Amino acid sequence: MKPEDFGYNEKLEKFRLDNNLKGFEIGRVVSEHKERYIVKTEKGEFEAEITGNLRFAAKSREDFPAVGDWVALTIYDADFSVIHKILPRSSVISRQAVGQFGEIQIIATNIDDALLVQAVDRDFNINRLQRYLTICYASKVNPVVVLTKTDLISQEAITEITGRISQRLGNIPVYPVSNETRDGYEALKMILEKGKTFCMLGSSGVGKSTLLNNLSGKTLMRTDSISQSTGKGRHVTSHRELIVLESGGILIDNPGMKEVGIVDAADGLESTFDKIFSFAQHCKFKDCTHTKETGCAVLKALENGEIDKSSYENYLKMEREKSHFESSVAERRKKDKDFGKMLKNYKKDIKKK
Repeated sequence: MKPEDFGYNEKLEKFRLDNNLKGFEIGRVVSEHKERYIVKTEKGEFEAEITGNLRFAAKSREDFPAVGDWVALTIYDADFSVIHKILPRSSVISRQAVGQFGEIQIIATNIDDALLVQAVDRDFNINRLQRYLTICYASKVNPVVVLTKTDLISQEAITEITGRISQRLGNIPVYPVSNETRDGYEALKMILEKGKTFCMLGSSGVGKSTLLNNLSGKTLMRTDSISQSTGKGRHVTSHRELIVLESGGILIDNPGMKEVGIVDAADGLESTFDKIFSFAQHCKFKDCTHTKETGCAVLKALENGEIDKSSYENYLKMEREKSHFESSVAERRKKDKDFGKMLKNYKKDIKKK
């Protein structure tokens, strides 16, 4: 399989030549397991780790390879290769790292479209869809909504849900599918074009693994039985993985995400909540928080029914999260800077003695 078959392009090749990387193999990270990477090249798949220099130069987890990355590596044997450089990323989908102060977790890189997967029976949550949408817009990735388990509800209910999505999210492509009857699959397969990379985002149990198996035509991901207590399939994907489909489309599966904290999403919020930002241009004060100020055009529009109340409340929640994350990042950077100064002064004192 040629690199072009799993997403390599002329821009990446130009970078390789301009940066004297001719002596290295070029491959794409297809899975990650605690800083051990499986890299796909035209010679096959190889287990790899990063060089000490790359590790030393990394300022944060963002500087480490992630699923979807193109890397320059040296191959020694099937079980040992070394990654020397990460090639420039065209897009990065990320979220707040769960339980880590001011840290970012990369979900996937070099993505063209994101499939936002939700089940229509119990999982459907339009506020969560707006979160995924914000992440996509901030990452310059095209969002596509995929509604699974449509065989569990009526056609009228499906129409009602797609109508709500259109009203809240605008003109976003929506593909209702059934993993049981395969209804809707043909239409979905049409968008999985050769050479384009797609990433699946969604909670556990929405049918992502089954969706992947059905799209590929073979069992790539194991799926467990339906939980009697939750009515959801037990999702067993525990790491990110990149798969090339028979159509030539490239699909990255992800573990189910309980928390989807947004990061650096000013552009993402503005695109997701464009109606709110449009009204905000007419607020009396430039620093209006749209919560209690006199002359707030957003509150007036909300009162007049021009802005959806649930969407407004979701916007405020996500705006608070963004502000909290930004302050956490600033605080962490200050601590790192103070520690650096302390270390520098300590070294000076040692030299004097």
